[in-house]
Amino acid sequence: MKRYCWLFLLCPSVTLAQPAYDVLIRHGKIIDGTGNNWFYGDIAVKNGKIAAIGRLPDVTAAKQIDATGLIIAPGFIDVHTHIEGDEQKTPTAGSFIFDGVTSVVTGNCGSSRVNVGAYLRMIDSLHLSINVATLVGHNDVRKAVLGTSNRDPDAAEMKKMEALVERSMKEGAVGFSTGLIYIPGAYSKTEEVVKLAKAAAAYNGVYATHMRNEGDSVVQAIEEALHIGREAQMPVEISHFKLSGQQNWGRSSETLPMIIAARKEGLDVTIDQYPYTASSTSLSTLIPDEILSDGQDSINARLSRKAVQEYVISEMLKKLKKRKLKHYSYAVVAYYRADTTLNGKSIEAINLLKGRKHKAREEALTVIEMMQQGGAGMVFHGMSEKDVQHIMQYPFNMFASDAGIRAFGQGNPHPRGYGTNARVLGRYVRELQLLSLEEAVRRMTSLPAQKFHLDDRGLLRTGMAADIVIFDAATVTDRSTFDQPHQYSTGFKYVLVNGQVVVENEKHTGVRSGMALYGPGKSTGNQ
Repeated sequence: MKRYCWLFLLCPSVTLAQPAYDVLIRHGKIIDGTGNNWFYGDIAVKNGKIAAIGRLPDVTAAKQIDATGLIIAPGFIDVHTHIEGDEQKTPTAGSFIFDGVTSVVTGNCGSSRVNVGAYLRMIDSLHLSINVATLVGHNDVRKAVLGTSNRDPDAAEMKKMEALVERSMKEGAVGFSTGLIYIPGAYSKTEEVVKLAKAAAAYNGVYATHMRNEGDSVVQAIEEALHIGREAQMPVEISHFKLSGQQNWGRSSETLPMIIAARKEGLDVTIDQYPYTASSTSLSTLIPDEILSDGQDSINARLSRKAVQEYVISEMLKKLKKRKLKHYSYAVVAYYRADTTLNGKSIEAINLLKGRKHKAREEALTVIEMMQQGGAGMVFHGMSEKDVQHIMQYPFNMFASDAGIRAFGQGNPHPRGYGTNARVLGRYVRELQLLSLEEAVRRMTSLPAQKFHLDDRGLLRTGMAADIVIFDAATVTDRSTFDQPHQYSTGFKYVLVNGQVVVENEKHTGVRSGMALYGPGKSTGNQ
């Protein structure tokens, strides 16, 4: 009995000794995501939330992190990603996590899961290392109703598409995306897009667009995107804002003022950008749109006809001439399922490997043959560094990778999938001093959170979700290159997702504390 009482008397002291917080980050330079100057302080985390910020000398925590000499910032939000299909293969999401990204928005360029509710439930059940929000994609909505046919929807089909968008918004999509350069989105007229955008606008969604053209007709494409935003009365996000093709270099002096003017007019339009002079998309973008309808069998049937081949070659050579190029050296294979030994090689080089003449016409024929084998993922080198830097200085521009979760060692992908944020912080902030560290962090955190209604993310504030990155501003570096892309960024010492440590001393802990993030229509739709 005495022994029992003695143990009982000890219980209060045991209770009092429990740490007040789960994690305590001490002595760092805090950049809170607002764009304001850094300040020294500590951050305490409890139950996945930021519980206290400031000088906290006397508190206790189960885990303490010394951030002396390091930057403490909100976790980065990548608003333009394509992770569908990667979630189960690589749930630890190292290519994002080691670049400071704690949340992503997927479903871009018109490509998404149509059943958004099921998708977000899957995300929650998988427990990735990152948080995931999604848009609903126009191309997949259109495919669900019309397939890949090159025609307008009738009234009944239009209603079905609107209903799919509305359902997706109620289930938690953060907006509606288009990929008007891709099939079947390329076959749609502007007013079709307006009607579907209105369905998303009713639930406070964002219109995020891969415009109809990013080269010679870029001005008309921007005008269309702005028109859709005005007609639908909704915010607009223009994806991977750039100028494609050497003939368009310098035209950012023409396109950026269009965005500035629209904002002055009162349209909530913003843009995003990856900090590279190469894009990455499908080999099919080299082929005229009208050849690509109705699936691979139809594509192969058309391309097998000599007259069609001649037409395609003629159109391809016209475009190449506009680029002021003689060969397809700018087009490099990222992943070609039919023959992975060609990954990392240009179309020019592949053509020579086939023993063909060193002529653009022969290279176009090589592209046609690759399309008949299912196509390929490509990297296209065709932008100006001056335009990249000019666009980067625009304050309502976010940084986005336009990438999926990289499978380490697979293919020869664009390095943006590993190093987008580290490249901005290392090259453009530290080395070139093109923008301040505080401004770069704002563009990676609070600006995207505000745009996509991720209301509890993007700032270091009491009560906000504890998505936090701790990095060394003096050493943070993107190591991924076009020749050797499979290299993680360095300099991100710690990464917390929903209050749990996912990266510790630049090592992934294996923790998968991410969750699905739902758009504002989720609560509205369930009322």
